[in-house]
Amino acid sequence: MSSSETVTRGLRVRVEARFSPNHSAPKKREWFFLYTIQIKNEASGTVQLLNRHWVITDAHGHVEEVRGPGVVGKQPVLKSGESFEYTSGCPLKTPFGSMRGSYEMVSEAGDRFDAAIAPFALRENEAFN
Repeated sequence: MSSSETVTRGLRVRVEARFSPNHSAPKKREWFFLYTIQIKNEASGTVQLLNRHWVITDAHGHVEEVRGPGVVGKQPVLKSGESFEYTSGCPLKTPFGSMRGSYEMVSEAGDRFDAAIAPFALRENEAFN
């Protein structure tokens, strides 16, 4: 399992990623990874997650960027002290790679900012980088 954690303007983003053998087919060059993210608002005001931006890099250095509204179909609003957790997945054509990214957030005052998602590894159990 791989993990990362970062704090941007009081918004803590913690990630735990793991290989999913049940969703993978290495003989077909298909590896699938699950990641669980907890977003916790440690600031004093309310914020809302608007958009996500992912940068996914495989073992060959191929980079794919993914942008879109919300996460898992939601744009959660987090009051001070509240958190939101979700699990999603990422397919790769190599047994290891990495992800990093950001969430576009907006405060209740209308101030927009990007909350960083620190890099984390995607690694099949037997693969080493």
